[in-house]
Amino acid sequence: MTITVETASSIAELERLKVLHNGKKGKLTFSDAEFERRLGGLRGIMAAKDLDAVILTSYHGIKYYSDFLYTAFGRNYALVVTADDSVTVTANIDAGMPWRTSYGENIVYTDWRRDNFYFGLQEALRQRGIVANRIGVEDDFLPGLTREKIAAAFPGAELLDVSQDAMRQRMIKSAEEIEVIKHGARIGDLGGEAIRAAIREGISEYEVALIGTEAMVHEIARTFPHREVRDTWVWFQSGINTDGAHNWATTRRLQQGDILSLNCFPMTSGYYTALERTLFLGQPDERSLELWNINVEVHKRGLELIKPGAVCKDIAAELNEIYISHGLLANRTFGYGHSFGVLSHYYGREAGLELREDIETVLEPGMVVSMEPMITVADGQPGAGGYREHDILIIGEGTVENITTFPFGPEHNIVGG
Repeated sequence: MTITVETASSIAELERLKVLHNGKKGKLTFSDAEFERRLGGLRGIMAAKDLDAVILTSYHGIKYYSDFLYTAFGRNYALVVTADDSVTVTANIDAGMPWRTSYGENIVYTDWRRDNFYFGLQEALRQRGIVANRIGVEDDFLPGLTREKIAAAFPGAELLDVSQDAMRQRMIKSAEEIEVIKHGARIGDLGGEAIRAAIREGISEYEVALIGTEAMVHEIARTFPHREVRDTWVWFQSGINTDGAHNWATTRRLQQGDILSLNCFPMTSGYYTALERTLFLGQPDERSLELWNINVEVHKRGLELIKPGAVCKDIAAELNEIYISHGLLANRTFGYGHSFGVLSHYYGREAGLELREDIETVLEPGMVVSMEPMITVADGQPGAGGYREHDILIIGEGTVENITTFPFGPEHNIVGG
């Protein structure tokens, strides 16, 4: 279908909604069968909750079920899923791109009236002959004002949360997803190699970060030439800036004796992977080396504990005992690991699969988790800085595959020493 052509002499005459089948559907990240598998899982959730439709509004929800990853810039986006089909509701500013890059149909709403987005949601159901009494929404990623307006658009309909059920579905990866994740881990290792080669006294953190990012982006474009190239980044930290895991690169220049944190995050079609390593520029002092080795001890034991049937909270409890034996438990800064999939630093997170003391999830085949212990020693104390390692593991049927190959520990990551 071609773009709808309209003639108008005033804004009031312009369409509220459009069909913009501009060009042809592009190659998606996954097969049609994979998207039908995912949508089938969501429809199972709908049936269990007796829902007439689901309106997904999150980056991760829309991406997971349609392959379209939106850019908000203050606008709303949605994927409306019914028992029979799915349709994205997207902004006119994106033109035909959402339709070309998504599985399913597409409705475009214009800016010419303030609430055209909600009108688009209404039309998505009206066109399918659905009078909704119960609608699923994602309360983990749905602002209160937007929820109120969705409720107003469907008076009398009850809105029920599906975010936790959808999250649990995303926790188990398909073979196609695992293939993408494996590429991400490989590309993260390439970024790490480029960063380690660039480390030298006098170079700034942000310059090192740019080198690592460029290396990964080029490889992502080569591996996934049919998808958008976006969102890949590096956090490269030195000295006091290593104290937090999510500290962005600065203009600080590297100095001899610095503790360093290498953090590569290749984003492959919305899928997050990570490589994180502690390094030193020159020989570390005695206390720094001791702390580094303790954290490596925890990391190695954590890698051994990740296996089918293990319970997240039990892994955390055993690793805590190692830190306790060294008087370092209070120096921990976050959990020991988390799930992978459709997530980034601004969307996603499968909170039900984290290696923390309050998570009772049992590891099972198809899950992908990290092992990433970290301790931080405050500035002014011996061995000051943040120590962190990070590997990605795939749980199989009686097997565990570590897909991170970049080496860790003092034997490998003292640069220029």
